[in-house]
Amino acid sequence: MSDVHGTVEPGFESVREEFATVVANEASDGGAQLAVYHQGRQVVDLWGGDGVEGDSLLGLYSSSKGAMALVAALLVQDGVLDLDREVAFWWPEFAAEGKGRITLRQLLAHRAGVLNTDGGLTLDEVADDRVIATRLAGQRPFWEPDSGHGYHALVIGALVGEVVRRATGRTIQEHFEERVRAPYALDYYLGLPEELEPRFRAALPLKPTPAQQALLEANPIAPDSLMAIAFGCHVDPPLDLVAYANSRTVRAKAPLSGGGIGSARGLSRMYAAIAGELDGRAPLLKPDTLAEVARIHSSGTDLVTGEENAFGLGFVPLATRHPALTPAAIGHSGAPGSQAFADPSTGLAYSYTRRRFGFMSGPGAPENDRLIPAVVRAAAEAA
Repeated sequence: MSDVHGTVEPGFESVREEFATVVANEASDGGAQLAVYHQGRQVVDLWGGDGVEGDSLLGLYSSSKGAMALVAALLVQDGVLDLDREVAFWWPEFAAEGKGRITLRQLLAHRAGVLNTDGGLTLDEVADDRVIATRLAGQRPFWEPDSGHGYHALVIGALVGEVVRRATGRTIQEHFEERVRAPYALDYYLGLPEELEPRFRAALPLKPTPAQQALLEANPIAPDSLMAIAFGCHVDPPLDLVAYANSRTVRAKAPLSGGGIGSARGLSRMYAAIAGELDGRAPLLKPDTLAEVARIHSSGTDLVTGEENAFGLGFVPLATRHPALTPAAIGHSGAPGSQAFADPSTGLAYSYTRRRFGFMSGPGAPENDRLIPAVVRAAAEAA
């Protein structure tokens, strides 16, 4: 059994016990981290498994969509962005191929249908949001915009980021650094500085059991499916998602759909700044802004994944996936099975991270189904 390191506040001992079980059974091959804030105070700081320390920096993939959504929400809150304006208002080229009526609200809710280019994107292209945006401006949508929703896995960050760049003259990465990361000293980066590279731990590939491997081989993704298109598997060779996080170019440029690098400590602290007061500062999002981004804008069968899911505005309304949370909870998962969220109704902020991809982990690895209820129970008893 792999050792568990770190600390928990009194009352959260049960969370440590649950994390020890997780590390022993699921995440020890590669390592994992867990960090939790409650009412503005860090109450859980744990790590375990091979190759990961508490301050190790990991490729957290789509967790960066949460940072993107936070910056977009702040700019809406400031009155700089209008959710119901067409994307083409700021970005005229985007109107091509019948996309002129797509609004920023529809884009953030994964309803635009602009999943990828017909010919796909190389790893170097996926690393650069400006290149993605340029390629997608003239791309046809893969369904009638706003007629349904589907996960824009590789491109939503570039699309929203181009709106922000056109509207403000600055990138989301720059806004995030100035308004969120630096003021709160977050160990989570949209653009990993070269000097922090020694703390980065490379992403590890999927390691299914023999039975899981047989299932993968029996149910391959059809190359012309929306799933294949959204994840860059409709071209030969398909996009290598492990190589994505392990690319220094991706870590430096931080494409917003999945290029953020950080630790559980850093990502939980970002969500703590949403969940309530932190370091004497008011929550980043005002109650009306929070209610709007948490409100379900898309629900039902995802046209890309085929799953039943829901989206708010950039964020995922996580009570739809984790019943222990309240309807105010917002966050985002990442490809290795990581999950992070803020639940302002309870003052909780949570981040679970790991290095190795989980088998069909979907919206967060299954160990979150045990860790999150354990955290919620401990917080309720401590309140």
